[in-house]
Amino acid sequence: MIEVKVPELAESITEGTIVRWLVDVGNQVNQGDDIAEIETDKVNIQISAEHAGVLKKIEKNVDDTVEVGEVIALLDDENAEKGEAAGGASSSEIEKIDPAEKVPETPAPASKIASPAARKLAREKGIDLDTVQTNDPLGRIRAEDIARQTEKPITYEDTSIPDELAEADPEKPVERIKMTRRRQTIASKLVAAQHEAAMLTTFNEVDLTAIMAVRNRRKEAFVQAHDVKLGFMSFFTKAVVGALKNFPLLNAEISGTDILVKKFYDIGIAVATDQGLVVPVVRGADRLNFAEIERSIKDLAVKARTNKLTLSDLQGGTFTITNGGTFGSLLSTPIINAPQVGILGMHGIKKRPIAVETPEGDKIEIRPMMYIALSYDHRIVDGSEAVRFLVTVKKLLEDPETLLLES
Repeated sequence: MIEVKVPELAESITEGTIVRWLVDVGNQVNQGDDIAEIETDKVNIQISAEHAGVLKKIEKNVDDTVEVGEVIALLDDENAEKGEAAGGASSSEIEKIDPAEKVPETPAPASKIASPAARKLAREKGIDLDTVQTNDPLGRIRAEDIARQTEKPITYEDTSIPDELAEADPEKPVERIKMTRRRQTIASKLVAAQHEAAMLTTFNEVDLTAIMAVRNRRKEAFVQAHDVKLGFMSFFTKAVVGALKNFPLLNAEISGTDILVKKFYDIGIAVATDQGLVVPVVRGADRLNFAEIERSIKDLAVKARTNKLTLSDLQGGTFTITNGGTFGSLLSTPIINAPQVGILGMHGIKKRPIAVETPEGDKIEIRPMMYIALSYDHRIVDGSEAVRFLVTVKKLLEDPETLLLES
């Protein structure tokens, strides 16, 4: 028998959740074939077979959490050449784990087989691993097991509706949906960002008349020349880069008692997917022209929505832009994408009456306006800097020609 193990996933990622099996028990598997898909905290990863064979046994089922190096399946290499010619193995010949048999009725005794996250949390809380109970059939200890031992458990189940309550009134049906690993990670990071950062938000509004005029004049020629549409994101990305150059602390992060000021501009663009929000990164945005920025954003969005992002697409951003206006948001307070210290929120474009200065005097005009929000970490960014940063973004957007000079 050949063991199929979870390979090294990526730096800092030690476990994942099986979301689906791509082959069935009894199927012939060739070397290099993808046989399972694992969801990690950041991206989904395909597990491929290192040897040819017939899938003899599935050791881990969908929704099981697995760690690097753990056996998830067995291949029968003796039947590799027979494969489908022999019709595959029958279900009566193939052993498959019954999910009902995997979790014992009472918690298994704890052992010192603990994930790195669990060991770290245990050290922080001063908890002896020998005192921790876990429901894992192999006695493995995870961070949530440690959390249950503390006075204030870190768990997402505390606010859920108990089974007995959900079943109490049949006329008030309740559906219980398990949070995906990625959704749990998003939730944890958002809460951590609010707890760890001194986060404030400042607001302004932008008159998009000039940008919309440029887009209307250039959109057809732009598409013909670059095979991509001229959207708003390239203007906002350029404006953000220009403002970051003037206020570098918003392009930094905190490391212990030091401030790491980034001298490069890798801008994260928040993208909504069925699995949750992801923030792929446009690298070297200061060196890209409008067409290159639009093309990069388009490619990353397609990869995000087809679940093809890699870890390198998501790592290392220095500042983030999120566009709630896509879904109709008029105003919001975006949450910092830690360890970054700033995030710009775009919102819906609404036509509003605005007082406009003219040589003949002030007059009222209907203009396309957008509220913009900057959330920032007050630990290293002062309020005056944040306000002036947002004013700079506003000025650059309202005079698009300066974007070519300032960014």
